[in-house]
Amino acid sequence: MSQNEELRAPLASGMPMLGLGTWQNKEPAQCTESVQTALEMGYRHVDTAQAYGNEEAVGRGIANADVDREDLFLATKVWKDNLAHDDVLETGRASVERLDVDALDLLYVHWPSGEYDATGTLTALQELHDEGLVERIGVSNFEPRHLDEAQEVLDVPVFANQVECHPLLPQQKLREYTDEHDIELVGYSPLARGEVFGVPEIQDVADKHDASEAQVSLAWLREKGVTAIPKATGEEHIRDNWESLGVELDDEDVEKIDGISRRERQVDPSFGPWN
Repeated sequence: MSQNEELRAPLASGMPMLGLGTWQNKEPAQCTESVQTALEMGYRHVDTAQAYGNEEAVGRGIANADVDREDLFLATKVWKDNLAHDDVLETGRASVERLDVDALDLLYVHWPSGEYDATGTLTALQELHDEGLVERIGVSNFEPRHLDEAQEVLDVPVFANQVECHPLLPQQKLREYTDEHDIELVGYSPLARGEVFGVPEIQDVADKHDASEAQVSLAWLREKGVTAIPKATGEEHIRDNWESLGVELDDEDVEKIDGISRRERQVDPSFGPWN
């Protein structure tokens, strides 16, 4: 058995803590191949979104892979323009159809902006959950005030909040909030769109472990209890990220990375709730 076959992502409440992100993976054949490659390598968590325009291609990759559906954790997101109550119902069902599955493991609100209305949006997600089309309800780019409101509206727990998170944006306050409220934190852009490469502290830890800087950054997130969903298209990068599961950081490593003073947000649209 190869090292890759032996690696297993730890679980966060049933969600594998390392997944494949598919943002900007729009070329259908490439996207399908990326998903199939990742699943056959050992990944069991795939993340997409309506706004990515690739749900059908992701679904084909899942169908092509020799992996049982029940072993896979599949998540997508409702775009901000589709967050009116009836639009959530219509587009949520359409996402399930495009992905060619019976149900989603997790459906997120992509942003608390655009057509977002806590009551209208979240009660529609609740309906999809009650219909059995959605197993878990999540949110993305929510700040604590949005999470407080969401938990008041929903009859089921908010399962996860997906936000940008990496060594240059450690999201300590959000991590403390989600820990306190038993909400999983999922980190997108976990490599800061490549900005973690060349950071001296990360380079030092990578040299110590004979690992890549990407692997060290992903291992650091895992130490913080954050589920990472790095985007990768080619087999080399998919494999490099997967092998981060074999990197075990010690307290000294974590402390060194925690000490990085540089702070950068890579995803900062004008409609971001922090703006």
